[in-house]
Amino acid sequence: MIQHANSYYAATANEATDYAPLHGDQAADVCVIGAGFTGISSALHLVERGYNVRVVEANKVGWGASGRNGGQLIGGIAGEKNVARHHGRDVEEIFGSLRWEGHDIIRQRVDRYGIECDLKYGYLDVAIKPRHMRDMEADYERLEKAGFPYEFRILSRQETRDAIGTDAYIGALLNMGNGHLHPLNLCIGEAKAAVSLGATIYEQSPVMRIEKGSKAKVITDHGTVTADAVIIAGNAYHVLEREIRGIMFPVNSFIVATEPLSPEVVAEINPHDVAICDPNFVLQYYRLSADKRLLFGTRLNYFGDDPSVITRRHRRKIRRLYPRLADIRIDYAWGGTIGVPLNRVPQLGRISPNVFYCQGYSGHGVNVTHLAGRIMADAVAGTLEQFDLFAGVKPVVVPGAFVLSKPMVALGVMYYKIRDRL
Repeated sequence: MIQHANSYYAATANEATDYAPLHGDQAADVCVIGAGFTGISSALHLVERGYNVRVVEANKVGWGASGRNGGQLIGGIAGEKNVARHHGRDVEEIFGSLRWEGHDIIRQRVDRYGIECDLKYGYLDVAIKPRHMRDMEADYERLEKAGFPYEFRILSRQETRDAIGTDAYIGALLNMGNGHLHPLNLCIGEAKAAVSLGATIYEQSPVMRIEKGSKAKVITDHGTVTADAVIIAGNAYHVLEREIRGIMFPVNSFIVATEPLSPEVVAEINPHDVAICDPNFVLQYYRLSADKRLLFGTRLNYFGDDPSVITRRHRRKIRRLYPRLADIRIDYAWGGTIGVPLNRVPQLGRISPNVFYCQGYSGHGVNVTHLAGRIMADAVAGTLEQFDLFAGVKPVVVPGAFVLSKPMVALGVMYYKIRDRL
């Protein structure tokens, strides 16, 4: 039986899920494949509208990136300029309200269903080079023009130093609309909410194939679900349908969690409990957990995820930012895989009239999966306007990408590491 990665999140989950595997022949209005954020968000939106929903998960709820990520709640949609360009429309006209809808959905669900996931607000985009500051000043102007309802401001070098205790950055953009949370507890809580409203979740039930037709049949080793519509929500872990292989790359990201920090260290390195992310493609992101550990992550790609390797690499990076943490104990080290389309546009589409898919969030998944779940529920119900915004953008297909993804991504990461230094 497959369990969660040995992560800080798994160790501090509010409860363990134990949904029975799929057995026998079942029927539903909608069958969702995958119980990460995309699948569970879609299922909860649908069951709230009265649909009979069954979710089929190969492993455990939140087993993939949804339960392993940095827990950073970041507004915006990767690739939005490419979407606007494709449709010949202004970016703000399309995405002004959509950028933050995922935040609102999460906030509402946490309140409505009493989900305990350590949701906190406060986020710093930090600048390493002058060009990063120029980008942040442009972001500030955009937020100001849009009437963004939360506090946001540019921080000087010294203000940034005071906020996060390191001289590594020349400035930052503080955004109190973004934030951070415990992603696995959010996913488990949303799954529990969906079940309370009548959804059925099957764990340990890998899907072998989908038979398409006026009603689609989802087939596992021990059962089937026949449904009016199917949503494929496997993201970077999806291996079923050839039509959606090779249109995004799996990129590995790795995180460590230190021992709990003393109050004195917390007061020095993150007194306001904000999440931090740098602007590089091969980026670093970090924050404090609820019990004041440093959760430190970076996007890398290599051919293994041995915890000792992750620990060694991340310790070097932590030491550069915070020399006083050079010998800090690291209690957890884990990795996961995110889906990155070449054009960075989230991929919403159909394989057949009633078989939908949704994937590829380029590291913005906590926010965008919740927006995508609402859009997918709309599409199933026949409201396609926003679905078509994304589905209309043809993905960039790379021949052999599915088979050769690791070496190709490794080369890409090397390229971006060089570009980040320029």
